[in-house]
Amino acid sequence: MKLTIVGCSGSFPGPDSPSSCYLLEAEGFRLLLDLGNGALGALQRHAGLTDIDAICLSHLHADHCLDLCPYHVVRTYSPDGPFDRLPVYAPADAPRRLGAAYGMPDEPGLETSFAFHALSPGTLRIGPFEVTVAPMNHPVETYGFRVSHGGASVAYSGDTGETAELVKLAKDADVLLCEASFIDVPNLPTDLHLNGRQAAEHAAAAGVGTLVLTHLVPWYDKQRVLEDAGRGGFTGRIELARSGAAYDLG
Repeated sequence: MKLTIVGCSGSFPGPDSPSSCYLLEAEGFRLLLDLGNGALGALQRHAGLTDIDAICLSHLHADHCLDLCPYHVVRTYSPDGPFDRLPVYAPADAPRRLGAAYGMPDEPGLETSFAFHALSPGTLRIGPFEVTVAPMNHPVETYGFRVSHGGASVAYSGDTGETAELVKLAKDADVLLCEASFIDVPNLPTDLHLNGRQAAEHAAAAGVGTLVLTHLVPWYDKQRVLEDAGRGGFTGRIELARSGAAYDLG
């Protein structure tokens, strides 16, 4: 299984990365976790435009899903298109919300390009992957994912505040892609996002192999986020997510 970080910027695209998007590959199958604004461009460095086999959307904030709209254009109007509908696993309101964002009622709608499947907690098979879905702690319907193949696992927090669900989801995972949107200062909002220290505390409780801090908001210093994580009691490897970084998990 191979993991490639396509985009890791939080809330909006940054100067060095588009918003959230992660590519997982195994047995020739390509699965995307999120497709945030700006990610479709960077994705083309790692996969052909029509080579994606399925998409999971953690939630319906723009920085995690909005590039499904230009991807609909690709799949509808490419010279060799239109292409078969692509499975998209997402919160139940995704067809309406993303259709409103596309906003072209006289053109083919997103459901001509995508076969939407409503997410719920549990485990499902997507291609060669076993995908476990768990609810996260965020103001809108949001899910984290654990993707497993061949004895390796990647856990992804999506967006979340502190929650035991993330610890359970990430238990003994090889890699935890964990959001670290805030720096560690007093009086942060609760039930919204994590800071680096909190991300590391969750990683330590889950016993993961490597912690990759992601959803890095451009107005914060990334090195400060990394320093905060060093105070979270996690003794494994800690890295800052970087667009283009790849992990071969065997």
